[in-house]
Formats: sequence, structure tokens, C-alpha cells
Amino acid sequence: MEFVPEATTSAKEFKNELFQQLARVGKCLSSDKRLEILSLLAQGPKSVEKLAQVTEMSVANVSRHLQVLLDARLVKFSKKGTYVIYSLADPSIGAFLFALWQIGESQLAEVARIRQEFLHHYEDVRTLSLEEAKAKIEAGEIILLDVRSRDEYEAGHLAGAISVPMEELEPYLHNLSRPVEVVVYCRGPYCISSTQAVAKLQREGITAYKLEGGEHEWLKEAN
Repeated sequence: MEFVPEATTSAKEFKNELFQQLARVGKCLSSDKRLEILSLLAQGPKSVEKLAQVTEMSVANVSRHLQVLLDARLVKFSKKGTYVIYSLADPSIGAFLFALWQIGESQLAEVARIRQEFLHHYEDVRTLSLEEAKAKIEAGEIILLDVRSRDEYEAGHLAGAISVPMEELEPYLHNLSRPVEVVVYCRGPYCISSTQAVAKLQREGITAYKLEGGEHEWLKEAN
């Protein structure tokens, strides 16, 4: 019978247990709906009801997904009156999600195809890079609009941004002085709200741009 050193056996057990625990996170992220929920929570804390509304899922389904995320220690919750408010368990999870989006786009041709097919309907929408937008904002040449929901804006936003959720864009336009230039951002490169907002602004004769990337990319660049 071959002798196996105790240290080698302990090392193998250590690795096995380690990867088993890490696999819990991988299994948790195997659901597109859970990834969507995490992406929303990366923008700020939300109630179960709010998540159900935005994802167009039932409260029961959202609750089940949140329980899986909770078991994997990816989210945490607190109570505010009768509401249960969920948030990311740690800021590093937001950075992990950003890295996942980058890997998906670079490694999966389908991701780029889906994005391009959507943008094909908005070929006239112009964009500004982070550097171009910051230069214009610092020079006072452009207005920065955040078209995410109000709670997401209050949880954190880019310096100088004005909160104009999509449902409030129409009345905002009526009071907007012309001529003016506007740059719009929302949740990130896959958020369609900023693209739709820019298209609407352009139809109204306003010079408007979509900010390349989103809040996470902007803050990452600033740091």
C-alpha cells in the first residue's frame, strides 16, 4: 500500500473544500434573472417590490432568487418599516459584475451581436467618451443627465449630474432652454434608457449624446 504523506492529503482536502465553496457563487450566477437582480442592486438598494416591478417578475419569483443570492452571501437585507430592502453584500461584487460584462463582451460573439442589433435601430444616436464628456462638463458646455430611477440617483451619481428619470424626461424638455448640449447616462453599456433618451432629445432638435459606458466606468476612470 502506497504511503501518502499527511501534508499532501491535507492540501488536497483544502483545495477540494475551497473550490466547492467557490462553486456556490458560480451556481448562484447561472441564472440570467439573478444576474439582472444583482445588476440592479449594483445601482443601489431596492425593495423586493421594486425589483419585481423593474424585472417584470412576480414578488414570489424575485423572493426566491434573492434567497439563493442570500445563501451565497452576495446580497444582504435590512428592514425599513414594512419593506425588506436588499443591497449588494459588498462593493467588490459590483466590480466583479463589471468584469463579468467585459469578459462576456470580449469572449462571446453573441453579446456583441445582440448589442449591435439593438443599436442598429438608433444609428443616429451620437456618443461621447468619458474624456470628451468630462472636458465639456468642466468647461460648462454641456448638461449631464442621469436617467436612472430617483432612488438609484440618490444612492450614488456622477458629480454635477441632474436626475431626470425616463418618465420625467418629457416635462423636463418643455422647460429646457435652447440652444443646449446634453450628455446622458444610465446603468451602463447595456442600459437602453440612455439610448432612448438621446434619440428623443435629438428628435426635439437638441444636441444630445450618450455617455460611453456608465456610472461604474466613470468612477473607475476617476479613481
